[in-house]
Amino acid sequence: MNPAGRKVSEVAEQLLTEVNSVYSKTGKLSDELLSVLNFVFQAPLLPALDIIDNRNVTTISCPSGRKVYQVIGTSGTPYICLPSGSYCSCPAYRYSVLLKDDHLMCKHVLAIKLAEAMDLSKSQQVTDLEMTNLIKNLE
Repeated sequence: MNPAGRKVSEVAEQLLTEVNSVYSKTGKLSDELLSVLNFVFQAPLLPALDIIDNRNVTTISCPSGRKVYQVIGTSGTPYICLPSGSYCSCPAYRYSVLLKDDHLMCKHVLAIKLAEAMDLSKSQQVTDLEMTNLIKNLE
């Protein structure tokens, strides 16, 4: 990642910390914070917020300690994302994030980060074998 990209990523992380702080105190995000989020994340923000509003972010974990996220996209398609935010199984991640490099993250990864910051992620326990199969079937 180039130096400008690192700076933007740092700003994004600081914003997510602010989301956590504001949401934990007030139960909502201020218009000012939403405006800044929109400036930084652009097009993926509104669909990500819609995903959160519909409670479509699930943290899936297993006894061995592995963890992935399942995000039901706006089209109803489930996508698997890795906790680091460095992978999503959606086509937009491959195209807009990896190939064109015009977004920091896809709407699914952004939904995960916002849901975690606002403590709005559902949890699901699976067996180690089920987790292995989930990870094995990633595209």
